[in-house]
Order: sequence, then structure tokens, then C-alpha cells
Amino acid sequence: MWKPDRSSAQPLYQQISDDIERRISYGEFPPGSLLPSERKLSAQLGVNRSTVVLAYEELRSLGIIESQTGSGTRVSKYMWGATPKHTPNWHRYVEGGSFLPNVSFLRRIREALRHNPDMIDFASGELAADLSPNQEINLLMREQVAADYLGYDNPQGFPLLRKALVSFLKQYRNIPATESSIMITSGSQQSLYLIAQGLLAPGDAVAIEDPSYCYSLPMFQSAGVRLFRLPVDEQGVLPDDIRALYKKHRIKMVFVNPNYQNPTGLVLHAERRMQLLDIASELGIAIVEDDPFSLTCFDGEPPLPIKSFDKLGSVIYIGSFSKFAASGLRIGWMVAPQTVVDRLADVRQQMDFGPSIIPQQIAAQFLSSAYLNPHLERLRTQLRFKRDLLVEALRQHMPQQLTYTIPQGGLHLWCKIEAVVSDSKLLEESIRRGIVFVPGSVYGSDSGYARFTFARAKPEQINSGVRNFAQALQASLN
Repeated sequence: MWKPDRSSAQPLYQQISDDIERRISYGEFPPGSLLPSERKLSAQLGVNRSTVVLAYEELRSLGIIESQTGSGTRVSKYMWGATPKHTPNWHRYVEGGSFLPNVSFLRRIREALRHNPDMIDFASGELAADLSPNQEINLLMREQVAADYLGYDNPQGFPLLRKALVSFLKQYRNIPATESSIMITSGSQQSLYLIAQGLLAPGDAVAIEDPSYCYSLPMFQSAGVRLFRLPVDEQGVLPDDIRALYKKHRIKMVFVNPNYQNPTGLVLHAERRMQLLDIASELGIAIVEDDPFSLTCFDGEPPLPIKSFDKLGSVIYIGSFSKFAASGLRIGWMVAPQTVVDRLADVRQQMDFGPSIIPQQIAAQFLSSAYLNPHLERLRTQLRFKRDLLVEALRQHMPQQLTYTIPQGGLHLWCKIEAVVSDSKLLEESIRRGIVFVPGSVYGSDSGYARFTFARAKPEQINSGVRNFAQALQASLN
């Protein structure tokens, strides 16, 4: 984000007014659009509010902006000869789109991280740079021979990556697959989006764990899909609840994250996995199994996925490169019956003609290389270390205020806050103290829960981050 230059001879207010005028001339703020409040802009730019007041007065004197009590400060509709009938009502376009905005808490967290790069991040669900195999991937990139053809690839994905995934899935997840049953996506979120758009219709009913990461994705509501909750206990979802939902709502799909579930970190019991598969085949409904965290298992081997027991083709299995390697490559995959893969490849081709071939080449090489196993061992060790630092900090600073189950894999620790507290007030108090987390209500839970992600923060930040959160909680209760 642009910041005024304090070493410049030009006054700060003039720099700010010039920047706003330039952005208006570029069309970033069209006539009639609302500008940030003086208080908000001063916080974003790190200047006194009086400096922003002077900048806005300068723009008002030029007729570029106008202010009305109760309506805020807006770009003038009549600036530079423009009239309202010549200007699209962009606010109406933005409000009228069928794709719903992100949950307000998530937008607030991203805004806080964007404006304060030193924020202690217990919110972002991705690996820190030191947990990714950056050196190994850089070596592979230097060794990479440019492809003979860099045009649009097969809509199912790069053939060599799908071939590498056949071996990878069999070895690490005991999933038998063929290249024709695999589709490459840009990650788990795109896989879910393609399923919502390509296999479901407005009005269709689906069952989703409660709490679940899926509740934080407005894509289902945008597609007109009805969501029904499957409560989660310490052993995961109760399969018999699916029968009740099917009888009442004729659900078409069940979305589950069986291993180290996001956000709870829980593992679906082995017996329930088989019951879930039996009920799905009995009722003729599909299971969508999202499995991004299994390879982060801290001790021993992770439980086998439901897909590994699927003999009837009832399960769509989703995996991702992001949660155990490099999120920046934007590589995910689906394993599904070929008719489903063909349908979703067609849907995706209407969107973007497929992911970039170069990241797919790198991912294919990494999955087939000798780098993979050492990286996974290092990743598990470092994640377990960070988890332990977080648990120790919680025991030190908040021994009575939170209850939680220590996860055996994944990236998240799910906490219940014993006191009654407002999610929004707690988040704001935390941001004020330089820390972000995700309130539990983002994932469908009631207020009073928090998800701490331990993969992103630096080890030396974890203790102070928890201490600051404890202070924020105390301030929220006053």
C-alpha cells in the first residue's frame, strides 16, 4: 500500500491529496464512490487525522470530492464535467453481483494483516516460508527444462502431474487411481467451487460438518445451495444424522474433512468412516472428502481416507499441495469417477482453460523426487514444535480461560472460551494488540470459540501472541 514519504519536502497532506487525485483520475475511485473516513485513512497511512483533514479540504476546494453529514466523503459526481447519467453506478453493480462477499470477520483480518505486516498471524491457514521446501523447489526450477509447448494444456491437468499423483496417492494415501480419474485444480477451494457450480443446482441440499471451514466460503450460498449442519463430537460426525437429514431435506452430498478437521483438528473415528460410506451407498448420495492435512500427521501414520475404501465410486477425494508444500504453486487435485472429472474439466475450461503448466511441472517433479520424504519429516517436526509452543503458552497465560483438545496433526488448535464474550469485540481488541485469530462463528459455531493456526507465526512470536490475546480477552470482558 502507498505511504507518504516523510523525507520529501512536499507536505504530507499534499502528498495524500495528490495520491487520491491520481487514483481518481485512473478510475480507481469513480465519480460518486465513497472514500475512506478521515479516521480510517489516517490509520492506514500512519499519519495524524488532522493531516488527512487537510488533504480532504484541499480536494474539496478543487471540487474533486464532496462531503455530506451522515453520508461520508465521496468523489464528486460532477468533477471534470462528468454527470451522473454518464457514470455507471458501480455501488449497485457491486451489491448486485450473485457472488457473495467473504465473511466480514475474514475481510477485517485480511485488512489488518495488509496494513500491519508485523501482526502476529494466528489466522492464515497456510505454511510459513520456513516450512515450505523453498530450496528444493528452487533447485527443481533451475533444473527445469522448458516445455516444448506453453499453450493451453489438457483441461484435466498436466499429464505428467496426473501420472505422478497416481503413484503418490497410492503410496501415501492408499488410493488407487488412474490418470483419467484425476483432475488438477488450483487448490481445494477451487475444487469445492467447481463441485458447487458443476454438480449442484440452486435449491439442492448438502450436509456439512458443524463447525466446518466450508461455512467460511460464500460460494455455496452464491450457488443457491442449501447447507445443513452435521454436529461434530470428539470422534467426528455422527453418520446416523445423515439419514435424518436425507429424510427431511433430500440432501445430495455430504462434505467431510476426516483427518485433522478444519477448524477443530479432530479425526473421524474409523468405524464412523465405514458407516458414512455405507449410508452414502445405501441412500445413493455423494461424499466429498477434503483431505489437505493428512501428511502433517505428527506421530505414526495418519488414518486412511474414506476414498481408500470406496469400491462403488461414491467419494470425490480432494487434495492440495498447499498444506504440505508450497501454497504459491496453487496446485490441488480431485479424484472422482471419470464422468464427474469430464464434467468438471468442462466447467473449469469455461473459466480459465486450466492451471498454468509450469507450476504443474514443478509439482510433478517434487512429488516424484527424493526431496519429498525428508521435507515431510522436517515439516511434521517443525509443526509439532510450534503446536507445543502454542499449548505451553496457553497453559502459561490462560490456564483457566480456554479448553481445547491438542491436535495430532494439521495446522489448527480449536479453543472454547469459557467466558461469554463478543467475537467482534475480542477480534478488535486483539488487532489493537497486534494479533489476529479467526473467531469460531466464521465456521458456523456459536460465539465463544477461536481457531489458532500455529503454522504461520514465527516460533519467537507465539508466546507474546498468546499473552496479547489473553490481554485482549480480559479487555473484552470489562
